[in-house]
Amino acid sequence: MRVGIGYDVHPLARGRRLVLGGVEVPFDRGLDGHSDADVLLHAVMDALLGAAGLGDIGTHFPPSDPEYKDISSVILLGNTVRLLHGHGWRVINVDATIVAEQPRLSPFVPQMRRVISKALEISPDCVGVKCTTTEGLGFAGRGEGIAAQAVALLEKAVGEDKE
Repeated sequence: MRVGIGYDVHPLARGRRLVLGGVEVPFDRGLDGHSDADVLLHAVMDALLGAAGLGDIGTHFPPSDPEYKDISSVILLGNTVRLLHGHGWRVINVDATIVAEQPRLSPFVPQMRRVISKALEISPDCVGVKCTTTEGLGFAGRGEGIAAQAVALLEKAVGEDKE
């Protein structure tokens, strides 16, 4: 078994959709980035890739590649899972925290867990998503951006010796 951690942050910008955990959240601003800038899924992907020793999302889905412009991070998460499976890994669980002063995200957490669990091919009970604020401190507290961190547990499939 292996554990990995992931972290991501993107600035908030007008004229963008806010997508977190593969769920569109109504808000007057969205996250700015090359893809849909879903910080939650990006942190989860980095945790998964780190646990497997396979680098990070920038290595596999570089922002310089036009193929990934405005792409759904749910698609990238599915690609990450296929990459893990190809190296003999399966996801046991993930746990993540979104750091945002606003909007209020807790009503969207159950749907985020369902989207993530489907992409990871695990039960929603094996996906934790929590939301917190920074009590007004830092870039997140000032409403300049949103961050997320995640931890993932992987297990090598029995009889697999691929690395």
